[in-house]
Amino acid sequence: MNIWIESFSFSTSGAALLLSALGLWFTIVIPGFDRWSRRFFLSYFIIFMLCCLSGIVELVFQYNTVPRAAFVFLLFLETLLLSLPPIMLTTYLLHCCGEKLRTSKLLHAALGLWAVFFASFVSALFIDGFVYITSENQYFRGPLYPFSLAPIIGVLLLNFMNTIRRRAQLSRKVFLAFLIAILPIAAALTVQLFVDVFTLVDVSYVLSALAMYSLILSDQIDKDRRHQQEIVRQQQEIVRQQQEIAHERANVMVLQMRPHFIYNTLMSIHSLCRLDPLKAQQITMDFTNYLRRNFNAVASDSAIPFSTELEHTRAYLAVEQAQYDDMLIVDYDTPFTQFRLPPLTLQPIVENAVKHGMNPYSGPLRVSIRTRRTDIGAEIIVENNGIDFKPLDDGEPHIALKNIQQRLKMMCGGSMSIVPRDGGGTVVKLMIP
Repeated sequence: MNIWIESFSFSTSGAALLLSALGLWFTIVIPGFDRWSRRFFLSYFIIFMLCCLSGIVELVFQYNTVPRAAFVFLLFLETLLLSLPPIMLTTYLLHCCGEKLRTSKLLHAALGLWAVFFASFVSALFIDGFVYITSENQYFRGPLYPFSLAPIIGVLLLNFMNTIRRRAQLSRKVFLAFLIAILPIAAALTVQLFVDVFTLVDVSYVLSALAMYSLILSDQIDKDRRHQQEIVRQQQEIVRQQQEIAHERANVMVLQMRPHFIYNTLMSIHSLCRLDPLKAQQITMDFTNYLRRNFNAVASDSAIPFSTELEHTRAYLAVEQAQYDDMLIVDYDTPFTQFRLPPLTLQPIVENAVKHGMNPYSGPLRVSIRTRRTDIGAEIIVENNGIDFKPLDDGEPHIALKNIQQRLKMMCGGSMSIVPRDGGGTVVKLMIP
C-alpha cells in the first residue's frame, strides 16, 4: 500500500512540476501581456516550480535516510512558498482594479493574516502541537495544525469576497479567472485541515494558476485586438476625412474658375457671332462641353476613366485655341487610355501649362500630352515649351497642384513630379499604379 501511495505522490508532484514549467514557458514566449502581468505570472509560476521541486525532494527524503534538519527545512520551505500565492492574488486583484497597493485596506488585512500565519509557522519549529516529525522523517499533524492554515484560508476568503465586490471593475474573463484561481485552492486547503492531501494541494495550485493565466491572456489578447480594430477604424476615418477635404478642395477649385477665362471666352463668342458664326457655334459647343464636364467632375467621388478626363481637357484646349489662334499648338500622343485617375487631374495641369507658359513675345506655345504603359502602371506626361514653371513663386498653381498630388496619392496611390524642360518650359509627370 505504501508503494501505491509513494507512486501517487511522486506522480502528482511531477505533474504539478511539469505544469508549472509549461506555464512559465508560455509566460516567457507568448506575446500579449502587459509588463506588470508578465512579471506577476513569471513570479507566480517560479514559486510553484520551487514548491513542486521541494515537494519531490521531500518525498525522496521521506523514504530515505537523510539528516532530519534537511527534511524539516524542505517541509517548511514548501509550506512557506505555498503561503505566498494568495497574497500575490490580492496584489494582482488590486492592480486589475487600478487601486494603489500602499493605501489598500484589503492588502493590509491580507498581510495581517499572513503575519499570523508566519508567527504560527515559526512557532511550529519549536512546538510539536502543529507538526511532529519523527527521526525516520515521517511527519504527523498535531492538534494545532488547522490553526496554522486558517490564516491563509482567510486570505483566500478575503480575495473571494473582494473579487465579488469588485466584479463591476473587472471584465468577465478576468472575474472568472480570479474565481478559478481562488476557489480550488481554498477547497484544497480546507480539505487539508482534516485530511493530509499535501501533494494534491500542489496540483490544485498549479491547475488554478494555469486556468487563471489562460483566461487573463485571452482577455488581454481580446483587448489588444479591439485596440487594433479601433486604431484601424480611426485611420479609416482619417482617410475618409482627408478624401472629403480633397473633394471639397476640388469643388472649390472648380467653382473658382478664372473669371477672365470665362469673360474672354464669352467676348470671343460675341465677336465671332458677326465675323465667323460657324466658329462661334463651335466655341460655344466646346465651352458648354467644358463646363458640363467640369461640373460632372465635381459630382464624382471616385476615380474616372482617363478617356473621360482627356475629353474634358480637349474641350478646354479647344476653347483656348479658338482664342489664341496659332499661338497655341497642342500635340496628343495618347495610345494608352485603359486606366483610371481622380477627376480634375489632367485638365488643371494642362490649364497651368497654358496659363503660365504663354508668352506672346516668344512665339507659339506648344503643349504636348502623352501617355504610355510602364512596368508599374500608367504614365502621363504634360510638357510645354514656354516659361519655366516655379510653383513656389505663385500660390495659386502651387495649391492647385498640391491638391492634385494629394488626391492622386489617396485615391489611387499615384504620384506627381514637376521638372524643368531642357530648352525652357516645364514637364509634369503623373505615375498611376
